[in-house]
Amino acid sequence: MFGIYLKRELGRRKKAALVIALGLALGIALVITVNSVSAGMTQAQDKVLKSLYGLGTDMTVTKARSAPTSGSSGRPNFRFDANSNDSDDTQSSDRVMTQGGQALASSVVTKVSRQSGVASAVGALTLNVTKVDGSFTQGKAQSSGGNTGNGGQGGPGGGSGGTSTAAPQVQGGGANFDVNSYSVAGVDVTDQTLGPLAGSKITTGKTFTAAQTDAKVAVVSKAYAKENSLKVGKTLKISGTKYTIIGIATPDSSESTTDVYLPLKQAQTLADAKNQVTTIYVKATDSQQIDSVKSAIQKNISGTTVTTSADLAETVSGSLSTASNLATSVGKWLSIAVLVAAFLVAALLTSSAVSRRVREFGTLKALGWPSRRVTRQVVGESIVNGLLGGALGIGIGLAAAYTVTAISPKLTAQLGSTGGGGGMGGGPGGGGPGQQATRNTMEIALSAPVSMTTIALAVGLAVTGGLIAGAMGGWRASRMRPADALRSVS
Repeated sequence: MFGIYLKRELGRRKKAALVIALGLALGIALVITVNSVSAGMTQAQDKVLKSLYGLGTDMTVTKARSAPTSGSSGRPNFRFDANSNDSDDTQSSDRVMTQGGQALASSVVTKVSRQSGVASAVGALTLNVTKVDGSFTQGKAQSSGGNTGNGGQGGPGGGSGGTSTAAPQVQGGGANFDVNSYSVAGVDVTDQTLGPLAGSKITTGKTFTAAQTDAKVAVVSKAYAKENSLKVGKTLKISGTKYTIIGIATPDSSESTTDVYLPLKQAQTLADAKNQVTTIYVKATDSQQIDSVKSAIQKNISGTTVTTSADLAETVSGSLSTASNLATSVGKWLSIAVLVAAFLVAALLTSSAVSRRVREFGTLKALGWPSRRVTRQVVGESIVNGLLGGALGIGIGLAAAYTVTAISPKLTAQLGSTGGGGGMGGGPGGGGPGQQATRNTMEIALSAPVSMTTIALAVGLAVTGGLIAGAMGGWRASRMRPADALRSVS
């Protein structure tokens, strides 16, 4: 009887049911859209942080930044001697420097790994290689560090990041220089689950083996390989040493922050930094212990700076940060306001519809229907309207989320410095001023993924809206008496 009567009444009042359902649908669709966009923002921020940290890293340890020594510019110096008897002399020179000139002893990695709450710790050495190719004509030329830019994308060695160039100075002759820089990361090949290479996949060739701790092999990023026409099997020469390329790495995020990966010992040899690392990647045993692990490291290991993903997230600015703040603040409160309005409108419309059915409900009571049965009938109709509104809302919300994903609006993320010595704020491989400025800005395509949790939330809201409307309508119906039906007859 309940089902038959419910079906008949909903069929008779299709227009009213549709109006109530659409009101709930708009509120539910907005909740789905805001939740999916917020999830997309979170994924975008994770991509930014992963490109800096590497997969599975909870925090990094770097050397505390020290004040620069007097008279130190921090830029590489080069000197070339041209043979005055030759009409033309072409020379090439590489200058390898540790990132920011800050390094920790390798023994610190062991100390960090022994701290309570640390699951694993891996050291890495980040280098800047500045390559200068110069051709001379009857004279002597000297190239010293300067702030002249040469663009991050042009010429050999430009890599996927920016370029820090040196300004040539010529004495007694002509000179033509091409100055480029690229980043190199020394990887602990015995544990590649953490570190700068952990955030990339080997798409061509293979990665390092545990036996290649001091082998002259290299893995290069996809962007760097493409720009410099490098392939697996070719050799890459750095500061006079030839390395065989064994793999091409594609970053999981939209941009690679390192151009060339070498075994850690080889990187230490290149930089004359034996038993030194610039960054220690740390994984905690439990995400809830990250703050306590950070405090323990800072307390027990002096001269270090500990940076967590939360610290890095605070430095992310640009349109990604602005849009994320809007989605989590304005979007959340807007969704709540619209939902409250939708529930209120549904309740009022249901109550109004019940008021127009005085004769019907009064007659049913005269025939012996108790108030609870009338109330149950009204609540049942309202729940069906709510579920219909939920289905429409889910459809509209999914369409909106799909549209956002299809359009994929571009958002920029600007990464500030966290004050660490190695500078996780600039990412592994962040180098001179030109390179730092380029690499601290990333472009992320926004998506709007819809999870099953969001769908379940939408269904819950639909049922809630139906119950609220049904409660209001049922209360109104329960107060009707058989005499009200007689008075409604004109």
